[in-house]
Amino acid sequence: MFNWFRRNKENKENNPITAPVIESKSPETKTEEVTTPVADTASLEWAKTAFANIQKQKQQPQETEETKTEEKTTEFVSETITEKIESSTVETETVSGSDVVLEENVEENVPAWLQKSDRLEVLKESAIEPEQELDEDFLWSAQVLANQGRLPEDVSEDEFIWLKKLRQGLGKTRRNLINQLKSVVGQGPLNQEAVMEIEAMLLSADVGINATDYIITTLQNKLKEEALPPEEAIAYLKGILQSVLDEPLKKLTKTEFEPEEGKLNIWLLTGVNGVGKTTTIGKLAHLAQTSGYKCVIAAADTFRAAAVEQVKVWGERTNTPVIANQGQNTDPASVVFDGITASIAREANLLLVDTAGRLQNKKNLMEELTKIRRIIDKKAINAHIESLLVLDATLGQNGLRQAQVFSEAAQLTGVVLTKLDGTAKGGVALAVCQQLNLPIRFIGAGEGIEDLRPFSSYEFVEALLSA
Repeated sequence: MFNWFRRNKENKENNPITAPVIESKSPETKTEEVTTPVADTASLEWAKTAFANIQKQKQQPQETEETKTEEKTTEFVSETITEKIESSTVETETVSGSDVVLEENVEENVPAWLQKSDRLEVLKESAIEPEQELDEDFLWSAQVLANQGRLPEDVSEDEFIWLKKLRQGLGKTRRNLINQLKSVVGQGPLNQEAVMEIEAMLLSADVGINATDYIITTLQNKLKEEALPPEEAIAYLKGILQSVLDEPLKKLTKTEFEPEEGKLNIWLLTGVNGVGKTTTIGKLAHLAQTSGYKCVIAAADTFRAAAVEQVKVWGERTNTPVIANQGQNTDPASVVFDGITASIAREANLLLVDTAGRLQNKKNLMEELTKIRRIIDKKAINAHIESLLVLDATLGQNGLRQAQVFSEAAQLTGVVLTKLDGTAKGGVALAVCQQLNLPIRFIGAGEGIEDLRPFSSYEFVEALLSA
């Protein structure tokens, strides 16, 4: 079972030294010191090894199933042989050696669908070589994983699928940024025209004014010290963006985000209507279940019509118990109370709380959030509590202004960024971290049940700025 929550943590513990795949040159690296052919060879070999291991992992369940089928077939054939031998006792006595002939010809009398096929061997012989299957997205994903210290034997197919979706989700923003950046950097210090171009480019990607000023100032200071070619300037820019995304983590004693062992974890999901909050609940439940955590959902959105039914559908899809009150406009805090009780009784690791969507100017609904927090603090004294704000990436700066009010009422600890599926402007992630000073915990890059994953600043920046 692949644990998405511990993916990066286990990577740091087990593989502290990065794999021999060379990323883009760092600003301090001289041109003559970089051996591009070696880097390409190392990248390709890592990718080929990872691909071969993934194919092997996929074949193991298939081979197990084939073994079971062959065993059943053998049993059936054995029974058939026994019956034929018993029914031909007389012939065996009169015709010498006929029993041997019978055993040799049993295969001909067995139905075609039971006979052993050599089709698998033929497929293996005619299989396409791994390198022919390695497309651009796979090679890029392999380099991203290798540069984080991952070993080709330890990666899963799910990681490659996710990285491809993330890269595609940021494709529109990436193409605009890369093309314009290469045209304005790489010629020494930025002049006023270049600064204005980069500023307009970042603002159009929803990076935000404060984050844009910081990025331009930091990049300009570096280019004043040293003239960098375009590729090296973009590599340095990647480091700036990653530092912005990681800044909110500096105030935390524990940077990894995962359900803590030995206690109940309560994740409170909040946000305005239409951001995909209830869908995010379902995807988080699926992510938790498939990562090995026992999960319960509390349907505390009792104000929106059909909200509880929608949560129940997600509960059925993810095989997750849903605690709900059948009445409409009932007290959400009471549902949360029942959810905590049920989670403790079921010895669950994680309780996901779906709250009512609300606007920041609805004072009574915002007060309801405060009441829910009081119930959680009182009922689950030893629980680990996280309050996550769900933001629609397509809303850009509008979503950030709404989030500032939520931060006061819900005691926010993190953000879930959704709908980053190609139409959104990926720069909003930088604005979230810079303006709200909240870490991004999860990111969604599609509508599928597996299109929500834990956030990685390194992977996000690579997807945003890798040509």
